[in-house]
Amino acid sequence: MSEKGKIRVGITQGDINGIGYEIIFKTFENPEMFDICTPVVYGSPKAAAYHRKALEMETPYNAIENAGEAQAGKLNIINCNSDELHIELGTSTPESGLAAFQALERAIKDYHEGLIDVLVTAPINKSAIQSEKFHFPGHTEYLQECSGEGEKALMILCSGSMRVAVATSHMALRDVPEAITAELLEEKIAQLDRSMKEDFNIDAPKIAVLSLNPHAGDNGLLGKEEIEVIAPTVRKMNDNGIFCYGPFAADGFMGSGKHTAFDAILAMYHDQGLAPLKALSMDDGVNFTAGLSILRTSPAHGVAYDIAGKGEADENSFRQAIYAAIDILRNRNMYSYARRNPLRKLYFEKRDDSNKLNLQQPDSDI
Repeated sequence: MSEKGKIRVGITQGDINGIGYEIIFKTFENPEMFDICTPVVYGSPKAAAYHRKALEMETPYNAIENAGEAQAGKLNIINCNSDELHIELGTSTPESGLAAFQALERAIKDYHEGLIDVLVTAPINKSAIQSEKFHFPGHTEYLQECSGEGEKALMILCSGSMRVAVATSHMALRDVPEAITAELLEEKIAQLDRSMKEDFNIDAPKIAVLSLNPHAGDNGLLGKEEIEVIAPTVRKMNDNGIFCYGPFAADGFMGSGKHTAFDAILAMYHDQGLAPLKALSMDDGVNFTAGLSILRTSPAHGVAYDIAGKGEADENSFRQAIYAAIDILRNRNMYSYARRNPLRKLYFEKRDDSNKLNLQQPDSDI
C-alpha cells in the first residue's frame, strides 16, 4: 500500500485505439475516487495526452518513472511504450496490441514485486495483442500462466448479488462438450465455493449449476451430459460439503428469477453465462479472475472501437471494477486474518455413522 495506507490500484491502459483512456479519465474526474485508492496507470503519457485532447477533457495526471513514485490524490501514469507511439482511434493495429501487452507485462512485474495491491485491466483487442509472448485467448489465461504457482483461474462475472462463473471460458463452442468432464466440474465448483468464501465473505454459499444441453437434456433425449456427468458431480460435491444444486435448464433460469436464490452460478460455457448477465447488467458488470494470487478485475465490455474518441463511453463498469478489486482485497485480508490462529476443532462428523467424537488437530498453529 501507499504511504498513507491507501490501496494502490494498478491500471493497464488496454488498447490505445479504444475507449480505455476515456473510461479511466471519466472515472478519476471524480476527486472522491482518490479517497479510496492511489491509481497507477501502466501505459503512455503521450497516449493519455492524445485521448484527453480528442475528448476535450481536463482530467490531470502525473507522469512517473515507477510505481514507487506514485502520489496519493493524483492519477499517476507510468510510460511503458515508445515515445513514437502512433494512435489510430477505432482501428485495430499491431502497434496498439504491442502497447497493450507492454503495459500489462510491466503491471504484472510490479504486482509480483509488491508495488501495487490489485490490478484492473482496461479492455484489449484479443487478436491485436497476439505475439510470441502473448499467445492466449485473453487476460484470464495469461494471468494464470503468470501466476507461477500452478494456480487455475476461474472467470467470474459479477453484478450486485449476481455472480456467474464459467466452466469453460475462451473456448470454441464445438470443443465444449468434450471438455465438460467430472474432473473439470469438481475443480470449478470447488474454486467457486472457495472464492465465495474468501473473496465475497459468504460463509455457506449456494451454487446453481446450469445444464449443457437445451431443457437440461430432456432425460437424455437432447444429450446425456446432464445424466452422465453434471448431475453425478453435483451430488458428489454435495456429499463433500459444498451446497450446489442442478443441473438447471439454462434457457429459463435467469428469466424465471431462480438466480436470485443463489449466491453464485456455474455456467458450462462463455456465452451461456455471460450473455444473460451482460443483458441485465452491461453498465455495471465486472469481470473478476478468481483462483489466482494475482487479484485482477476488469469492466465487462470490450474496446468499443465504434465510439472511441467520441466521448460516449460509459465509465461505470470500469469504476465498479475498481470498487470490486478493493472490496475483494479487503475480504481476502479479513478471511486470512480471521484464520491466522486456528483453534483445535472439536465436532461430530455428520456423515460418520459411528457417532464418535472426532478430534482434528490443525496442521499449524500459525
